[in-house]
Amino acid sequence: MNNFFDKRKVELDVFKQTVRNRKIIATKINIPDGLFMKCEICNEMVLQEDVEKNLEVCPNCNNHFRISARLRLKMMCDGEKFTELFTTIQTVNPLKFPDYLEKIQKYQTETKELDAFVAARGAIDGIEVAIGALDSYFMMGSMGSAVGEKVTRLIEYATKHRLPLIIFSASGGARMQEGIFSLMQMAKTAAALKYHSGARLLYISVLTNPTTGGVAASFASLGDINIAESGALIGFAGQRVIKQTINQELPKDFQTAEFQLAKGFVDLILSRKDLKPTISKLLQFHCKGVK
Repeated sequence: MNNFFDKRKVELDVFKQTVRNRKIIATKINIPDGLFMKCEICNEMVLQEDVEKNLEVCPNCNNHFRISARLRLKMMCDGEKFTELFTTIQTVNPLKFPDYLEKIQKYQTETKELDAFVAARGAIDGIEVAIGALDSYFMMGSMGSAVGEKVTRLIEYATKHRLPLIIFSASGGARMQEGIFSLMQMAKTAAALKYHSGARLLYISVLTNPTTGGVAASFASLGDINIAESGALIGFAGQRVIKQTINQELPKDFQTAEFQLAKGFVDLILSRKDLKPTISKLLQFHCKGVK
């Protein structure tokens, strides 16, 4: 019996020493900032380098992290190069909304962007395109007068130069600080797309997480081909607002990309790594048929 207790005591002492050693090691090792990041879906710590190599997608659960508009264009364009267009358009404060311009300046400093949309001309596998992307890091990609103007001018540019058009949407909707001026951008962008369509040119709309509000209700949903990025939330109003309005329970998968595909709102769902090769094939099919 004494031998049993002596053995257990030795095992306990070894365990305690192991714990102490691990604590000492943990205090001595300084992990550099930015080396790891936590995925909000699987809660796993993943190497930042692995995430970057995987196009900002979690290697464990395939969660698609938010990315900036500029990085989005680099991922799509050949050689990560593009020519930015309409770089002088800036937001004004037509309704004299309190602290609005101060908030805009704050986002400009944080994101190094003038506003929430980047318009450009580039090439995808050698095919020239007009391409743009909303930036959810800038005021949740909301659409005010400046954003609507840049989107419209990009569409008109594509029509004038007979280019296929690709727009990546990531937005919380219209910008409340500009009221009716913001809502007018829905009609303006839709009208410009009508001329682009009339010229028999291709418009591919890519809806990323999230695409909601006035953006979802205008140019984001008017593509000849609507593509949803995997994991995207797509809808108009929030689920709570809809539930209170209609006083009914909503499906569990409501406003997911899969739900929108089943209802015919989008044509296909793609992982980020498949976006460029798939869009490239669509462009090749289109260019062969356009004179």
